Amino acid sequence: MCGIGGVMHHDPARPVNPEVLIGMAAIQSHRGPDGCGWKTMDAHGVGFTHARLAVIDLNPERGRQPFVDQDGQFMIAHNGEFYDYKRIRADLTSRGYRFATKSDTELLLHLADRFGLDGALPHLRGEFAFAFYERGGDRLTLVRDRFGVKPLYWAMTADGLVFGSEIKVLMAHPAVPRRISSEGLYHQLMQLMVPGTTAFEGIHAVAPGQKVVVTRSNGALKVTTEQYWDLNFPLLADRHPRDADEVYIEALRERFVEAIQLKLEADVPVACYLSGGIDSCTILGVAAACQQAPVKAFTIGFEDADYDETAIAQEMAESVGAEQDIIRIDGNQLYNHFERTIWHTERSIYNTFTVAKLLLSEHVHRAGFRVVMTGEGSDEIFAGYPQLRMDMIRHGMQDATPEERADLESWLQESNRLFQGNLLAETPLDDPALTSLIGFTPSCLQSWLAAAAQVSPLLHPDHRAATQHYSPGAAIAAALDGSQLQGRHPLDKAQYVWIKTQFESQVLGWAGDRVDMANSMEARPPFLDHPLVEFAVTLPPLLRFRGHSDKFVLRETMKHLLPKTLYERQKFAFMAPPAHSSPVQQRAMHDLADRYLCQSAVDAAGLLDFDGVQQVLKRHASNATPAAERVQLDAILNHLLSVQVLHQRFIAADIPKQACDRAHALGWMTQAAVSA
Repeated sequence: MCGIGGVMHHDPARPVNPEVLIGMAAIQSHRGPDGCGWKTMDAHGVGFTHARLAVIDLNPERGRQPFVDQDGQFMIAHNGEFYDYKRIRADLTSRGYRFATKSDTELLLHLADRFGLDGALPHLRGEFAFAFYERGGDRLTLVRDRFGVKPLYWAMTADGLVFGSEIKVLMAHPAVPRRISSEGLYHQLMQLMVPGTTAFEGIHAVAPGQKVVVTRSNGALKVTTEQYWDLNFPLLADRHPRDADEVYIEALRERFVEAIQLKLEADVPVACYLSGGIDSCTILGVAAACQQAPVKAFTIGFEDADYDETAIAQEMAESVGAEQDIIRIDGNQLYNHFERTIWHTERSIYNTFTVAKLLLSEHVHRAGFRVVMTGEGSDEIFAGYPQLRMDMIRHGMQDATPEERADLESWLQESNRLFQGNLLAETPLDDPALTSLIGFTPSCLQSWLAAAAQVSPLLHPDHRAATQHYSPGAAIAAALDGSQLQGRHPLDKAQYVWIKTQFESQVLGWAGDRVDMANSMEARPPFLDHPLVEFAVTLPPLLRFRGHSDKFVLRETMKHLLPKTLYERQKFAFMAPPAHSSPVQQRAMHDLADRYLCQSAVDAAGLLDFDGVQQVLKRHASNATPAAERVQLDAILNHLLSVQVLHQRFIAADIPKQACDRAHALGWMTQAAVSA
């Protein structure tokens, strides 16, 4: 697990500057503190760089990337893990391939030699992002894992293409412009991102399951994109009559246990994040059975009892003999570390649980761990979120009476009252473009689309004018693959849209990799083992949500591992208490607003309308504001603070100079000069 970066020039005769590559590695040294590597192919105008976090093959020289094959045909820089690598390495060795390292990365060089890059991709199991250059075809390919666990960005400049694991890596290259786009700003203030986009003009995200292929012709680079994998929920016409529940339960158990066994493979200890949900608890239960020694489990605790899950997590840890470590976080901490969090998320956040995750990963790192298993993906593939269940109730239960649907919807709204105006929209919303594509507007998008009505008055007049006719729903609909939505069950559609939008950019992005890797922590999500997911999408909808039971099939599969309290408990979204719920936390938020949302700061950034911002602050501070509206205002204020921090840290700052200074401070410039 590491950070990567690199360039490919339009002009192949133009050499790549090693100091720029080293700076690109240094600016992301939090992703890889164990060393820097770089390589160039100067006759081809290509250079890769790598900041290493040693997890597999700890030898500092042998594991140093980028790797080049023996014939000098292929070069790779890789972030992430390829699982099942020992079996694949043994198979390749038996076929005459010779390995120079014990690294899982080297597999790809030999797989590509045997099958070609496209043929190698189906053999890769895990979370990864990599750059692969083929000298013979003068072709650079950027590849991101199937779900987008690992980030990867690219930008085209006057010099050529620049790529990296984080946006700041691209900005460390002097040719990459640093501007927040009008549409990007619009989406930062409403939380919901268009797939493949960022807040910054000209900087693109490689989409999950996508290849970005860069070729060169007549001194100019051409970029094309290809989807090499997708979820492929079955067509309704292809869904066969249901087997007995036990058939699905046994198949799920087999795949889930295998996924955890593979993700426990490392040359360093592996810990678990543990909340009060069945996802992390089932992972802990299986991991404890797989390991000889007690598993270490780390839990976040909040002062607000409505949001604190430590009691249930403690019950689970005790039941499997895990060693639990609880980090308790107060409201002041959440805003004291807000700016540092935005430097790592590189986009706005609506709730400070992201800050809490940053503090958790910092605590786990200090405890001596650098690999942890997490529960991300379970709610996505088993429909655990209330928004997904809402769509099942409203659109997917054709045999239910109106009274039965109304009863279930009322139960769901009441049981998720804390998230009204946030995860669940106050009132249903219909977006014409999304409804035309999907058949309905998914509930997972409705609360954020509703927030769009409040965005325009908050924008600086220039950005307001630029987005006057902009439709976020239409932009999102245009980015989705309609062929993956046609003819599917409504619950399948809702899950697909969530996975392609909020899951990738939020759950895996700013609440996952970005704040874990901020502290050099590799997070591994067993539920996203792709053979497990390819089975899960075939599950009948009523095995995902039945009666008042979310994630029904997972509960039944793992019920012997779970304490009774947890087995019977409904899904509770992991959130930090909103700022308005605590005088201490609200004061901390407003202290930050005094710095970033004052007249001078707003005018300097040129992103926001000062009068509009003041109206939000007044409504947020008023006790007369209804509770659901205050939840939404909490999110809006977090967004306003976020974009102001983004401007200060990414636009006003000199990132290329920061990168160079960081490289010198680490000693990487000197080390690289010696190794070169």
